[in-house]
Amino acid sequence: MAASAPLSSLILPHLSQLTPYQAGKPLEELERELGLTDAIKLASNENPLGPSPLALAAIRDGIENLHRYPDSHAFYLKADLARHLGLVPEQLILGNGSDEVLDMLVRALVPPGGEVVSTTHTFLMYDLLTQAVGGVFRAVPLNEMRVDLEAVARAVTPRTRLILLNNPNNPTGTAFSRREWETFLATVPATVTVVLDEAYIDFADDPEVPSCLDYLAEDRALVGLRTFSKVYGLAGLRIGYGFGPSELMDYLNRLRMPFNVNRLAQAAARAALQDTEFVARTKEVVLAGKDLVGRELTRLGLDFVPSQTNFILIRMPRPGREVYQAMLREGVIIRAMDEYDFPDYIRVNMGRPEDNRRFLTALEKVLGSAN
Repeated sequence: MAASAPLSSLILPHLSQLTPYQAGKPLEELERELGLTDAIKLASNENPLGPSPLALAAIRDGIENLHRYPDSHAFYLKADLARHLGLVPEQLILGNGSDEVLDMLVRALVPPGGEVVSTTHTFLMYDLLTQAVGGVFRAVPLNEMRVDLEAVARAVTPRTRLILLNNPNNPTGTAFSRREWETFLATVPATVTVVLDEAYIDFADDPEVPSCLDYLAEDRALVGLRTFSKVYGLAGLRIGYGFGPSELMDYLNRLRMPFNVNRLAQAAARAALQDTEFVARTKEVVLAGKDLVGRELTRLGLDFVPSQTNFILIRMPRPGREVYQAMLREGVIIRAMDEYDFPDYIRVNMGRPEDNRRFLTALEKVLGSAN
């Protein structure tokens, strides 16, 4: 038998440039490493109240049927979701998290060498998924922490196939307005598909923040992405969805893996859609948390970005990675922002009132100890 070639030589060359997405460590692992028993995690923009109680009840009811495959087409969930959004089921695509729908869109629309236009300082998966198909990722700079839609439109070339926008944007928490959005849509060529990632739309309290739902049309290449991870508290079940022209959704369904949304996730999502009390309480806790944290950051003389999400991006007087490490020793897990090219910032999501107060106490201690 001939000598074997290095396994790396068998891999498509462009994949060697990929850097895996770095998710935060599980809370339990960090507690074990640091010898802590009461750490709090405010790093992953999770729901501070946990999962929807109605979703939990649906999961308990569905456990006995785990030997059955899920409905591959999620007929009942799509019907419920369509009613909730004012759509028809054919305009929907479900995914193992909205990340999977994004992956389907990139694979369906971006050929090798095709361009994806997005922005700097945004969700890291946009660049990674583009590289994975051999595409070219073009990042337009933010303007004062906000997505500059005029600059994004100017960046489009004949090779552009996809525009990926995050509104409200992660990690800055800022959002563009309805007027900016409408002007932008009017300038985008019909050959370019626009994807609006609205993972945090439920937390936006500014009425001028547009909803992708209001701009859908069967002849417009526009897709919205949303998730059950945030306001419904179902991040651990990995369920999200996209909506757009039914013809495009049909093509995405041809790419979709069968049974990609598991049985318990489907049941939990259907129940969560009915849990209006939980959603309202979640928004109330997040808004109150942002108000408290914002006031205290101002008192401490710290700059932060006003947010339309459930998190706040905060500028530190020293490298954010150092603050992150020091906060870990206080049992408070936040996010350092090096990967997002914000080395002097940290990001913290709003927790329960007692968690927010603990974060503020720990931060004041950590910053004070450096003086």
